[in-house]
This record gives sequence, C-alpha cells and structure tokens, in this order.
Amino acid sequence: MTAAVTSGGGEPTRRDFIVVATGAMTVAAVGGLAWPFIDQMNPDSSALALGSIQVDVSGMEAGQSITVMWRGKPVFIRYRTPDEVAAARDTPLADLKDPVARNENLEAGAPATMENRSPAGREEFLVMIGICTHLGCVPTGEAGEFGGWFCACHGSVYDTAGRIRHGPAPRNMDIPINNFVDDTTIKIG
Repeated sequence: MTAAVTSGGGEPTRRDFIVVATGAMTVAAVGGLAWPFIDQMNPDSSALALGSIQVDVSGMEAGQSITVMWRGKPVFIRYRTPDEVAAARDTPLADLKDPVARNENLEAGAPATMENRSPAGREEFLVMIGICTHLGCVPTGEAGEFGGWFCACHGSVYDTAGRIRHGPAPRNMDIPINNFVDDTTIKIG
C-alpha cells in the first residue's frame, strides 16, 4: 500500500494533485528561465578558439623574431642564430638573477638552462610570453646588453633565452605550453 500526503489525511484529492503539479511546473519553469543566464557565463566560441593557436614558422630564418597574440598576450617566437644558442647555453646559472626556467612544459622548479627554455628538441627556437615581469610592459627585441630583450620603461634586460639579467624585473619571462606539431608548426596552448 502506498502512502500519499493529503490535505485531510485520507485519500489524495484533486486539490492535492493540483498543488503537486503546480509545484513541479514551477520548478521546471524556474530551471528553464535560469538556464540562459547560467549558459551565458560559459566562454563563447571565439574565446575557446584562443585556448590554443598554431603558428607556421616555415618562413622564418635564423635571427628572425615574430610576435603573435595568444589569449590577449603577445608571444615572442625567436629563431635564434647558432651564436645566440651558444651564448645562452654558455651562461652559468650562477650569473642569472632568476635560476628557475618558468616553463609551463616542465616541472615548477626546473633550472633556467637554455634547453629548459626551448621547445623540446628544437633549441634554436624560443617561444615566450612577451611581457616584462616587472610591471607588464612589452620589451623591445634584439636589444640590451645581452642581445635579447630590453624593457625601456624601467631598464630590465633579458638575454637570448628570455632570462632576466639586469634591472628591476624579478623573474624570467614565462614560457607557455608549446610544442612542434610538425617540422614547421608550433602549437601554443
């Protein structure tokens, strides 16, 4: 035997049915009205498309840099010359202001060696977020004492691996998640 909630304690009445049905319809209506407001908080397709980008670097030559936008930030891609690679490799970690790689592709405390600042297996390339870590300015490339980047706002100097060498910036420029999907295409994000 099934027990039912009734207004008078006996058998369910038409009034009981109407109360339950009205309550159920109210819950469904509130859910239907709330859904568009909840759904509008999801990122739109253009924002999702910016989650990752692919950049064709087939036209780049050694010594050339390009800047692309990813998630509203400039990303510097530098095809380093053999001399720039050698200079970055030969820099002792003790000479660096920030000894941490700041590379999202590696574990958090990885040392800031030239190899740890490059895409895996492609040490001639450098892919980094082009924002000074001092106050968020965009540094000028191929400038400064070490031939890397120079932030004229407050004098931060980065080397050819994007590592801070002098100035007020507290840490190296960040390396976003990136990898080569084929010989000429870098995926960022």
